[in-house]
Amino acid sequence: MSGWLITGADGMLGREVVAALRRAGAPVLPLARPDLDLTDAAAVHRTLRRARPAVVVNCAAWTDVDGAESAERAALAVNGDAVRTLARACAGVRSRMLHLSTDYVFAGDADTPYPEDAPAAPRSAYGRGKLAGERAVLEELPRLGTVVRTAWLYAGHGRNFVTTMAERAAAGAEVRVVDDQYGQPTWARDVAGRLLALGGLPAERAAGVFHATAAGRTTWFGLAREVFRLTGADPALVRPISTAQLGRPAPRPAFGVLGHGRWAAAGLAPPRPWADGLAEALSAATRPCPPLPSPSPPDTPDASGASGASDVSAFPTGTYDSKGVA
Repeated sequence: MSGWLITGADGMLGREVVAALRRAGAPVLPLARPDLDLTDAAAVHRTLRRARPAVVVNCAAWTDVDGAESAERAALAVNGDAVRTLARACAGVRSRMLHLSTDYVFAGDADTPYPEDAPAAPRSAYGRGKLAGERAVLEELPRLGTVVRTAWLYAGHGRNFVTTMAERAAAGAEVRVVDDQYGQPTWARDVAGRLLALGGLPAERAAGVFHATAAGRTTWFGLAREVFRLTGADPALVRPISTAQLGRPAPRPAFGVLGHGRWAAAGLAPPRPWADGLAEALSAATRPCPPLPSPSPPDTPDASGASGASDVSAFPTGTYDSKGVA
């Protein structure tokens, strides 16, 4: 057994993970949506038996938070049932599994950062599905499974909250952004580095739950103003609004700040401040990840059952919030 297998490899985070592994010279099999349907159990088991990777990173997910409210069963099939299928396939070939999850598993009503072992209490269909996926990994792979929660994810490429704000800043446009949700803006490239670090640890030190978000906290309004400032635009063009004014179907966590205690316990450095990552991401925005090849195993059917975990749902014109990531 050797190498890494990445699901959701065409998403924002998946691309960063694949690029990081290639920079490190590690063998990697990137599987995008057309390469593997995670809801097809036979295809999942067949792919794992053929590839026999040392580490699987699951970046695939249903990421439409609002859509999940009216299609909870479909969202659960991807975020819960398919994750259990993948975990069982990993167990069958003794592969380790790093599974991406979210701050939406918490109620979002705390006033101090949620530690890794805080009780889960999701308030949305999306959060309930992601919690089901977490439990599947920890139950099926108690010694080989790692749940990695992240949130407020962005990259310097593609469509996400930060690149959208940078575009609006360049146009000199006024925007209205939510100012009553607190979280940790996190560069996808930093999360990719965290995943590689976890994959390099002995399995017993990496098993369980980790939080891969940046240090510190801000609101979406604060993040947008910092993007405007860093790109040379006037931060006063960013105006605050409330979550209630936005009127989204799914409830958002008012407080999605996560604690980072497991990193020190595992002998790894803590995450860096969110503003540091943002500044580097914007300076690197002209150097996007290279396109993915088409690495499909010969007998893996086309499918579209799982979306990249880093996809961000569309924003209403002129008014912005985000759900972070899966």
